[in-house]
Amino acid sequence: MNQKQIEPNNNLPLPVWERVPKWAIPFVVLLIVVLIYFIGQYLVSFILSIYALLAGMNVTAANRWLDNSISAQFFYVLLFESFCVGLLYLTLRHYKRSLKSLGLNRLKIKYGGIAILAYPVYLLIYFIAVIVITHIYHGLNINQGQNIGFNSVHGTLQLVLTFISLVVLPPIAEELLFRGFLYEGLKKAMPPIYAGLLTSVVFAGAHLPEGSSGLFWIGFIDIFSLSLVLVYLKQKTKSLWPGIFLHSIKNLVAFISLFLLSSR
Repeated sequence: MNQKQIEPNNNLPLPVWERVPKWAIPFVVLLIVVLIYFIGQYLVSFILSIYALLAGMNVTAANRWLDNSISAQFFYVLLFESFCVGLLYLTLRHYKRSLKSLGLNRLKIKYGGIAILAYPVYLLIYFIAVIVITHIYHGLNINQGQNIGFNSVHGTLQLVLTFISLVVLPPIAEELLFRGFLYEGLKKAMPPIYAGLLTSVVFAGAHLPEGSSGLFWIGFIDIFSLSLVLVYLKQKTKSLWPGIFLHSIKNLVAFISLFLLSSR
């Protein structure tokens, strides 16, 4: 009996890293991530500003609302993270791929255990990095605060909105964008160790403007250290879930410290 052979469909669009020369892959994937991440921030800020003006606020009141309102900050994070994931999803769909191709595979209980075990490893790397850098450069401000945009959080509802904005949404979107798309794209052009280092530099650099007074260099060291562990988890498990859980644990510890154990 003759069986029909299934031939590959050569008409499917090639992924972006298979359509450009190998040397250009880092520039292309970096450009895509920068466009998604930074344009998304300005676009969401513009949308919320228009909403505030349509609601009858003047420019000063609108800026005050955007800076101080917990609900405004929540919708900013929600829209921004949704924009990142949505645009990434549309990009992958164009190439007949899914978020699963980035490592968002089936959730397993063991991924939570892996994240818990990885948390002290991240802390150790961070503490060693701070000790070494402060020994070399004495001007590093290790006590610099981070401007996360959530001030004067009061009441259960505001705590819930802040929790979702800091602990739930960013780990999912950022792991998909950085350890999923960026890291996997860079690996097509360079060894995993270099791809991981570059991914970590870009990821930490994206958080530099968040310093309460100047660039957030101590945060850069912190987030860079975290990203090294996140990249390692992605490489070893082939899944984004351990990194998402670790990212959430890190943010949860910060949330508890800032909003439950302090008088902020």
